[in-house]
Amino acid sequence: MYDEVITGGTLFDGTGSPGVAADLAIADGRVVAVAPGGSLAGAEARVVTDATGKYVAPGFVDPHTHYDAQLLWDPTASPSSVHGVTTIIGGNCGFTLAPLLPGDADYLRRMMAKVEGMPLPALEQGTDWGWESFADYLDRLDGAISVNAGFLVGHCAIRRYVMGGEAVGNAATPDQVEAMRAELRVALEAGALGFSFTNSTSHSDGEGEPVASRWATPDELIALCEETGRHEGTTLEGIVPGCLDRFSDDEIELLGRMSAAANRPMNWNVLTVDSREPERVPRQMQAFDRAATMGGRVVALTMPVQVPMNMSLLNFCGLWLLPGWQAILGVPVAERIARLNDADTRVRLLETSKSPEAGVFRRLADWGEYVVGDTYSAANEGLKGRMVRDIAAERGRSSFGTFLDISIADDLRTVWWPTPQDDDDESWRMRAELWNDPRAMIGGSDAGAHLDRMCGAPYPTRFLADCIRGRKLVPVEQAIRMMTSAPASLFGLRDRGVLREGACADVVVFDPNTVDSEPATLVTDLPGNSSRLTAGSYGVDRVLVNGVAIVEHSVATGAVPGAVLRSGRHTYTVTAAG
Repeated sequence: MYDEVITGGTLFDGTGSPGVAADLAIADGRVVAVAPGGSLAGAEARVVTDATGKYVAPGFVDPHTHYDAQLLWDPTASPSSVHGVTTIIGGNCGFTLAPLLPGDADYLRRMMAKVEGMPLPALEQGTDWGWESFADYLDRLDGAISVNAGFLVGHCAIRRYVMGGEAVGNAATPDQVEAMRAELRVALEAGALGFSFTNSTSHSDGEGEPVASRWATPDELIALCEETGRHEGTTLEGIVPGCLDRFSDDEIELLGRMSAAANRPMNWNVLTVDSREPERVPRQMQAFDRAATMGGRVVALTMPVQVPMNMSLLNFCGLWLLPGWQAILGVPVAERIARLNDADTRVRLLETSKSPEAGVFRRLADWGEYVVGDTYSAANEGLKGRMVRDIAAERGRSSFGTFLDISIADDLRTVWWPTPQDDDDESWRMRAELWNDPRAMIGGSDAGAHLDRMCGAPYPTRFLADCIRGRKLVPVEQAIRMMTSAPASLFGLRDRGVLREGACADVVVFDPNTVDSEPATLVTDLPGNSSRLTAGSYGVDRVLVNGVAIVEHSVATGAVPGAVLRSGRHTYTVTAAG
């Protein structure tokens, strides 16, 4: 008897082949039969799913998440799982929750709250922080998660574990580098999928200091990559300042050297596409090209949708990354408001927001294009849903001045929705071209991070809706491949990302006529009464992880069949050559 038979659907195997009428049989967490459509009708099974008119695909793999903390209180990895994601990769950007020095949890919590936008009360109240080693952390998740989850080990945690307070503000001694290699080795032997790092200038700890990874020399990073390459089934991920705009020559060299030293692919996040910046993509692709000459492979992650996000002058967000803005905003609210009321300060902020130094963040400076979200004062009553430029015209004020005036009236609590400026036909043409470039890969949701600012987790259903019923920039079979076998192959995930006999039974059944994401909405459902942006799904009939249903009719079941993916056991080695 089978555990489940799925009949009558159009099956996409994840390889990019067109869909075919086929039935699927599942037993003991594996696909045991892929048969011509209708041939398994009547087969004896505990569950029979009629997928007539539906598409059947491998579960989606999200290669860039920060669910490291959320999984400890939310095993469903909400909302990713209801959008068909069955496997997530965490531990990105140099940030993990382990190894953890005893007594150091408060520092790590405050760092994660600052750099990854995880609400501090949720981090404080969502778990007991009772682990130390990377193995201890992984053991917490065994048998307790709905999705499959693999984790890189972050440089910040390793450096802090070895160097303590000296990890910030100091280069490592040769002995400390060797101690970091040893600790990395322990984590990799425990199942870490690889090594991640950051030297992004936007990453500061809870005290405002550059995070530990940013103090490393290139030689330290190379040494840790060499160690990573000594272990089966490992990979690399990292972020440098130029990831969001344009790489410097030194950054291209560093990424290539690190990949070559490990003989492992290095992926980075995130490549944005904007027709107003036509040279960005060619420049970023030079990292792949240069790495290839060095024996490395550097792969860009790029999102296939525009991610809903909001802004606020009260909380840390992208606006703080405009040149000079953090110095003005990073003070108590009363002082912040006084500064924002100062005419000279306003002129300076406006000038810097439009300056070349703002780089990719210049897109945030189209002040008239912001839409007012939630407001909190009588002065702003009735403004929700309106554009700043229209309000400014009525008031006879500048758009920037109006933006600040509205924010100040709400004691800076106003929620702002920026209107995407890269939604033109040429930008979408460029994106479609990039999706088909072997130097890039779909991904970069940041799911689990920046919880009250952005909502990237629903990208699978939004992308499918666009491919089936929207712009139709790529065939649906290619869209599915980009979210299944392509990322599974980069990480060397054994028997995942495809539907074939013997593969793990990670399966999504969805309705092509309705599949999509609900609009993002702010809800308060995190520990500590904290809020986040989230979105449900449409048309996701069934999601299986290792043969067990974790989603039925777009609602999580609460089942926890997910596996903690450990390097060498659940992954095979993917070298830089592919």
